Amino acid sequence: MDFYEVINTRRSIRKYKATEIPQEVIKKVMIAAGIAPSGRNRQKWKYILVYDKKMQKQLVEFCRNQEFVGNCPVTVVVCGASIPQHNRGNYMGEFGMLMDTSITFTHFMLAARAEGLGTCWIGLYDNEKVKTLLDVPEDWDVVALSPLGYPEDENAFHSNIKRLDYDELVSIDQF
Repeated sequence: MDFYEVINTRRSIRKYKATEIPQEVIKKVMIAAGIAPSGRNRQKWKYILVYDKKMQKQLVEFCRNQEFVGNCPVTVVVCGASIPQHNRGNYMGEFGMLMDTSITFTHFMLAARAEGLGTCWIGLYDNEKVKTLLDVPEDWDVVALSPLGYPEDENAFHSNIKRLDYDELVSIDQF
């Protein structure tokens, strides 16, 4: 699939088929996520693939009962580690971890789309409860979750979503 088709057709999917995802496809997607850039190439991220239905049900609860979080073959959780005493250009500071982890998660989502898989970035969750459930170390945090699976709707990737026009998106030389 062409790169621009991938980015133009990626959508937040909330209904998934129960169809199992082949392990070679999951591995391909996760490797694509892992090659994302990070500040000083730290790669302070870790993915947890949750297949266990009981655990997925708990994740639904910890994500304010968003049922689709667990109604999928795999729920993907990405965690990032704090980078102590790191100040990215005297501006980002501790938020560098969030930026780096968001970059890898975007790679994950685009790679999933290229493989015909749906995702939905979940940012509404109880960090401490998810960390406890998944045995995430204290100095790490959950940055995002996503269901992963084949969309139930055959046309899920073709809906029209309004985005900023070029002139709204871009300024030249000044804001």
